[in-house]
Amino acid sequence: MEGKTLIFPLLAIVLFISQTEVLATESVYTNFIKTKCNNTSHPSLCEKTLMPYASSVKTNSMRLCEEAVKVAIKGARSASVIISNLSKQKGLSQYEAKTTKVCIKCVKNSVHQFRKSVKAIGDMIGEQDEYELFYARSYAYSALTNLGSCIDGFADQQERKINPNVKKVIDRSMAVISKLGNIALSLISHR
Repeated sequence: MEGKTLIFPLLAIVLFISQTEVLATESVYTNFIKTKCNNTSHPSLCEKTLMPYASSVKTNSMRLCEEAVKVAIKGARSASVIISNLSKQKGLSQYEAKTTKVCIKCVKNSVHQFRKSVKAIGDMIGEQDEYELFYARSYAYSALTNLGSCIDGFADQQERKINPNVKKVIDRSMAVISKLGNIALSLISHR
């Protein structure tokens, strides 16, 4: 009878120890992401968007870079939907409609460049690492440049009498993608 009563406390101890090890490991992963995010221009956004990937990233810098670029892609896709819906609204001037369509194209080009960056990160093997790293950075930078082209279309707001609400939606959308893209580029550059 005594043997049976000792089993439960022993199981509880084993369970407690295994849970403690899991929590300690997760803490290492989250600390890794916090440390890496501190090297970016938007550390709190970086942590917020990348912490959900802590258990898959572990302490792998390149995996973190890949996830950061994928987050930027998701942000760009969301912005594309927002801008697309905006372009279909009634009451837009001809210039606003044209410029929002150009923005959609710019965002789609950015998504394409971000995808190329993810591929370059995934292709890093052995001696080719420096070349692929260069390409990953270049594609991410190119994606950000495409976003700048969208914003340029709304730069002469006063001259063209652009609706401030239209500009506000575009600016907010581009700001989010730009921040996410800059986080990814920074993580790639400081891997």
